[in-house]
Amino acid sequence: MTAALPETARVWIYQADRPFNPEETPAVRQKIKRFADEWVSHNRQLQAEAELYHDRFIVLIVDESHAGASGCSIDSSVRFLRGLEAEYGVDLFDRMTFAYQQGSDVKTAGREQFAELYASGAINDQTPVFDNLVNNLGDFRHQWVKPLGESWHKRMV
Repeated sequence: MTAALPETARVWIYQADRPFNPEETPAVRQKIKRFADEWVSHNRQLQAEAELYHDRFIVLIVDESHAGASGCSIDSSVRFLRGLEAEYGVDLFDRMTFAYQQGSDVKTAGREQFAELYASGAINDQTPVFDNLVNNLGDFRHQWVKPLGESWHKRMV
């Protein structure tokens, strides 16, 4: 991700229910970058970027100070992502699956399993979790990954 976009740029994070494998990753990166390069709103080019993190998180970023992402442009991003879901057999829209880090691995768990992991001590308040609800680039850079005890995830355990 380039440093050219301001901290106020809008961010959308889509978490795959499984990591993209090494054979898929280059094509996924190419497709999301092409989408960002061609993304328009009311026939105006958006200043946008896209990146794949941890082979699992698709992050779309738009500097809305140049042109805002409209309902139609957001709909086009959802259509694009639904196409990726179909092509790669992943789910990018399940908001009740939580991602957390154990060592260098990113793992996911459904809401009930997440609570069970916490109750058993497998994860705790210090476990890094991914807050996919951050909505601007500054928060993404500084608050996307945080200890579970400092996140909204704490309410789920």
